Amino acid sequence: MGLDDKIKNAAEDIAGKAKEATGKVTGNERLEAEGKADQAKSDVKQAGENVKDAFKN
Repeated sequence: MGLDDKIKNAAEDIAGKAKEATGKVTGNERLEAEGKADQAKSDVKQAGENVKDAFKN
């Protein structure tokens, strides 16, 4: 996994956590769900990159 990909995935995860927290505080269920979805998308990308890295070694 390239460093750029790691940074992008981490940023997406952090943004998702922020959205989720903001949604919880404001009572905005849609924003909270978007935050959870962003985090899940980041996790899937991370898992895919980890599989690629495992096969490279």
